[in-house]
Amino acid sequence: MSEKNIYADCLPGEVRALIREGKITCQTSGMCSGFAQANLCVLPKKYAYDFLLFTQRNPKSCPVLEVSDEGSRTLHSIARGADIATDIPKYRIWKNGVLDGEYTDVSSFWRDDLVSFLIGCSFSFEFELIAAGIDVRNISLGCNVPMYLTNIDTVPAGIFGGKMVVSMRPIPYDQIVRAVTVSGSMPRVHGTPIHIGDPSVIGIKDLSHPDFGDAVPVKEGEVPVFWCCGVTPQSVVMNSKPDFCITHSPGHMFITDVPNAMLKN
Repeated sequence: MSEKNIYADCLPGEVRALIREGKITCQTSGMCSGFAQANLCVLPKKYAYDFLLFTQRNPKSCPVLEVSDEGSRTLHSIARGADIATDIPKYRIWKNGVLDGEYTDVSSFWRDDLVSFLIGCSFSFEFELIAAGIDVRNISLGCNVPMYLTNIDTVPAGIFGGKMVVSMRPIPYDQIVRAVTVSGSMPRVHGTPIHIGDPSVIGIKDLSHPDFGDAVPVKEGEVPVFWCCGVTPQSVVMNSKPDFCITHSPGHMFITDVPNAMLKN
């Protein structure tokens, strides 16, 4: 088991400042214990209604925590004073559905017509699982969570549609009910699992080769448990091909000021 994440007990504003200064560029699982993290999808206003409708039709994959004003890099509720163009460790730039590059700062790409969508992340309930006595393998190993493209169709809206992405955590058989109950109490960060057990049922051929993140071992007596993932918009962007989009790099999340307790039922 790895040592505790050195940023686990830091406040979100402290970590965001370090990210803005370029001192943190790694994935954020295990940081700021007790505070919610968020996925990012930034689109030109001409696509914003379609994407908002997409999130409403796919609430488990894309539970919206906040939507910015057009052209604004600041948020109003989940992280006051944050800069959405600098406060994520690593971003992705997409052009016509193709990944164009990864950056630690996207200020130079910012436009007055951009609208930011902050979407709930399963990193938020990882500490709740740990508090319930469940090992979260990616945290105990100090790596990114494994994420997989599935054969599950999202519900399309406007130009947007594509396959769902899931994250996976191995859970001992006798702790599955507890894991479902804990995560289910937080529907704004994906809630209950979308699938438990055989990966091939949802189109995953090999757990040792995730599409995003890092592979983790599934030990004897454990079963792979899959949750909806906020990387789904990146799958949808690749499929739908908007002419411009900014997202977080998978696992490199926006850390909010929202306590996990505020997201529980």
